[in-house]
Amino acid sequence: MPRFALRFARLSPVLALLVVLAAHAARAQSKYPDYPSETPAHFQPTQTGMDYQRREAMIPMRDGVRLHTVILVPTGAHRVGILLTRTPYSADVLTANSPSMHLGSALWGYDNAVEAILSGGYIRVVQDIRGKYGSEGDYVMNRPLHGPLNPTPVDESTDTYDTIDWLVKNIPESNGRVGVLGISYDGFLSLMPLVNPHPALKVAIPMNPMVDGWRGDDWFHNGAFREQNLPYIYEQTATRANTARWLTSTFDDYDTYMRAGTAGALAKERGMDQIGFWRKLSAHPAYDSFWSDQALDLILARQPLTVPTMLVASLWDQEDIYGAIAVWKAVNAAQADSARKNLFLTLGPWHHGQEIESASSLGAIPFDSDTGLYFRTQILAPFLAHFLQDNPPPLTVARVNAFETGANRWQQLSDWPSGCAAGCTPRSTPLYVRSGGKLSFAAPTATDNAFDEYVSDPAHPVPYRTRPSQPVGYTPDLSWVRWLVDDQREFSGRPDVLTWTSDPLTTPLRVSGEPIVHLAASTTGTDSDWVVKLIDVYPDEVPGNPPLGGYQLPIAMDIFRGRYRQSLSHPAPLTPNQPLDYQFALPTANHLFLPGHRIMIQVQSSWFPLYDRNPQTYVPSIFFAQPTDFQKATQRIWRSTTNATHIDLPVIPNP
Repeated sequence: MPRFALRFARLSPVLALLVVLAAHAARAQSKYPDYPSETPAHFQPTQTGMDYQRREAMIPMRDGVRLHTVILVPTGAHRVGILLTRTPYSADVLTANSPSMHLGSALWGYDNAVEAILSGGYIRVVQDIRGKYGSEGDYVMNRPLHGPLNPTPVDESTDTYDTIDWLVKNIPESNGRVGVLGISYDGFLSLMPLVNPHPALKVAIPMNPMVDGWRGDDWFHNGAFREQNLPYIYEQTATRANTARWLTSTFDDYDTYMRAGTAGALAKERGMDQIGFWRKLSAHPAYDSFWSDQALDLILARQPLTVPTMLVASLWDQEDIYGAIAVWKAVNAAQADSARKNLFLTLGPWHHGQEIESASSLGAIPFDSDTGLYFRTQILAPFLAHFLQDNPPPLTVARVNAFETGANRWQQLSDWPSGCAAGCTPRSTPLYVRSGGKLSFAAPTATDNAFDEYVSDPAHPVPYRTRPSQPVGYTPDLSWVRWLVDDQREFSGRPDVLTWTSDPLTTPLRVSGEPIVHLAASTTGTDSDWVVKLIDVYPDEVPGNPPLGGYQLPIAMDIFRGRYRQSLSHPAPLTPNQPLDYQFALPTANHLFLPGHRIMIQVQSSWFPLYDRNPQTYVPSIFFAQPTDFQKATQRIWRSTTNATHIDLPVIPNP
């Protein structure tokens, strides 16, 4: 027997089979010639004919983690400024929006104010934050600053500092001046470098920034959880490159969330207990130190603002309507004139991020001009030029640029809130709910009935918009961006929504600032939500625009969870059947109620499925309420001389 056969005989049957297969494979391979792959191991595209150069770098941070960064340098650039955006949404996607050789086409889309970038000739830099897409490291949603919530030595402030330091040393075409710009999450990332800023950081443009996720940005509004954001949390945090997709079996989100019962139950169904941010969020339903310690308005108020900063806010921001104004108020209240002079504000008639798009209208509401283009060319471009160019033009941009809806005009102001360039201060003017469904600037009298009431049933919550409820999203077939200007007539006719309306106005009424709700309300339950809407009711007919006849346009709306009436950090049950006072601010408005229009106030106790349902029975955490906790409640809105429900409107006196 040959030696090979002897060795073969000693092998186990399985190993013997493997040897035979290997022998067959070797013989088969030798029968055919090599046929190499046509794809090179590392393809390097040429940039011939392009009007910019695309470079990529892995920029090292102080802890050794490297961040993937895309650098777009205009052809022929020499001593130009750098405009940096840091993002969790893929630097590659944000810098390749069109298969074009032209920089303007490549940049068209999210975060890219194209006209301002091109007119300034800036070097455009977009970077994946740590833990996302091409960057190394671990991802933490809205990573807090180093401190009690973040024991590591790195945060978004230090990562921006290290990035800027590398950019000014390694891009020879730059003049050493850097600006940061971003929308939403990227707006948050444009605020973070204001903490201990790099000397080369000369200007910041935080647009629609996430600032405080509990008080009024993405996760909660005054304690009520934004349930329709569960898919965002899932897709954003489950994987590095957002490859895990939220799946649904219903066209109407209303059905999805009703069938689940609670946000906690739905999250458990989808496996979200594996996601760190969801575990943190669901463990902190109240405004405890987890939220307040990372609230950027509070953080920025504690140190001088040394970098010129333009906050950009949208009057109908359906996602982050709280943040920019909160920073404006906090910095102006806490800091000296030398710091306040560095803070600027733009208020536009936009949905979230619409300032970088065509913005001649929002939904059914026309603005008579492209307000987005005006912002980019007349406000943003000259502002950036002043701070990023070697030989800068003088600063001609007003400290506050505010679009007045209703009048459809831009105002150049010295402060906010203010109704004119000279500083017209709004006057707090109470608008009272009265008997017979009326609104009046006169307080209730002894002849007024004591209250109006409705029954709130968690089994049939009030939709936040006409069904079907579409998911949160920006694809062309979704109307999420328009819901804050939805016609409210569908809801004013419901028995579980109370409505009060003024007589037609005979003179214009200008409102500039935050309307303050003073709600006197009682409930038969031990917890309750209160939704309050301030609405402009159009005349029955509108010449030239018939669909606006009778339109009920929301000017400012928000929700308040009753358990936080006495303390945002320490919830407590409500006393049943006792009128209690609730005071909270509605989002900022800058609106002219025209003669012939009427003012309306609506009150309800659910806004579903945007916000999770309140069971109307006090439980430790609504995330984990049981089906038996959900109970009907009779809600009374009081309008007596001792319990006078009203909204304080910030009214600009007529000249």
